[in-house]
Amino acid sequence: MGLIKAVLGAAGGFLADQWREYFYCEALDANTLVTKGIHRTGKRSSNTKGSDNVISNGSIVAVNEGQCMIIVDQGKITEFCAEAGEFLYDSSSEPSLFYGKLGKNLIESFKAVGKRIAFGGEPPKDQRVYYFNTKEITDNKFGTQNPVPFKVVINEQLGFKLSVDLRCHGVYSYKIVDPLLFYTNVCGNVAESYDRSNIDAMLKGELIMALQPALATLSAAGVSYDQIPAHTKEVRDALNVELKDEWGKRGIEVFSMNMGVPSIPEEQRKKITEWEETSMTLNPNTAAARMVGGQISAMNTAAGNEGGAMTGFLGMGMAMNAGGANAATLYTMGQQNPQAPAQPAPAGWTCACGATGNTGKFCSECGAAKPQDAAGWTCACGAVNKGKFCSECGARKPADAPLYKCDKCGWEPEDPKNPPKFCPDCGDRFDDKDVQ
Repeated sequence: MGLIKAVLGAAGGFLADQWREYFYCEALDANTLVTKGIHRTGKRSSNTKGSDNVISNGSIVAVNEGQCMIIVDQGKITEFCAEAGEFLYDSSSEPSLFYGKLGKNLIESFKAVGKRIAFGGEPPKDQRVYYFNTKEITDNKFGTQNPVPFKVVINEQLGFKLSVDLRCHGVYSYKIVDPLLFYTNVCGNVAESYDRSNIDAMLKGELIMALQPALATLSAAGVSYDQIPAHTKEVRDALNVELKDEWGKRGIEVFSMNMGVPSIPEEQRKKITEWEETSMTLNPNTAAARMVGGQISAMNTAAGNEGGAMTGFLGMGMAMNAGGANAATLYTMGQQNPQAPAQPAPAGWTCACGATGNTGKFCSECGAAKPQDAAGWTCACGAVNKGKFCSECGARKPADAPLYKCDKCGWEPEDPKNPPKFCPDCGDRFDDKDVQ
């Protein structure tokens, strides 16, 4: 009886699985990351007794915008589609008499029935369709429970830096950018659906851990802590770099981020203000202006002194003399040193390859010879010269004819090649000294 029941079950189950299925997924909400596809059946459908995890050859899978589909056959991903539209599954291992060549399908059908009989009438296979939510997963709030160290650059030239305890909060979103990795390393062969609540706590903890090195990139760029909200794109990119090992293996990445203004302890904020004011006074002109402002304030206070204005001004004068400096001296210092001296140009010559500071006859980088001055000329003896005569053999600089100009008064003849014997302005005789 058992064998007959297995034969009947195998034949009946196989005939039920001959129908081509139509798989469709309704809109995935913001909480669902992955869901298993189920073939659609209605009141008029005759495909009501087919196996849940058997997909007949020629079945159609519909993919909507913001979704991605994979087909898993016997635990292995065999098909993938991220483009919205209709996907025809024509490589299934389950034959269908309604798709393809009838003769070939009949042979494959008998083989399939034989396999089912050996397994007690059940199909020895598992085929599934999974839909992935590739839309932006929003509204993921985060906040630093413990302060994050952040270095504030107050004066880069003088090396004024202060490490503060930063607390920040905000909201971020992420996306599944590689569904294959997400299926392989996260959800696997989930029975129904995989919800974001299964992974959000882990993602949040890892993001906060990566926030410190991500913010360090802003600190290195000289960004102040109160300017961080204006650099959220840089923070997002830095987070994706830091989370590459953890989130990258899951096929997830940070898509966007919105941060509120970070906060630091009040005493650290006051310290920053003091250091900023101190660095301003390093400029003599600024220091003089602040001193004048303080003197005016002191004069106003002295004028209202209860002991009399003269007593107040006397105390003010003693304080000013005790300071050891006055505004006029500082203004003078500022005028004498209006700005830092310009840096001297690097010595040597620059090669065509871009290397600078060469001092020899050949480039230290590419070995090219030092370029000759455009005004120089090469003598027949091989020496390179800039003057009128060769420095090695004394030969005159070659030319069609020498050009003359009086070396005493600068008079130039109308024909520089044929000057008179004497200069008409100063009377000096034209000779080799007058050759240009």
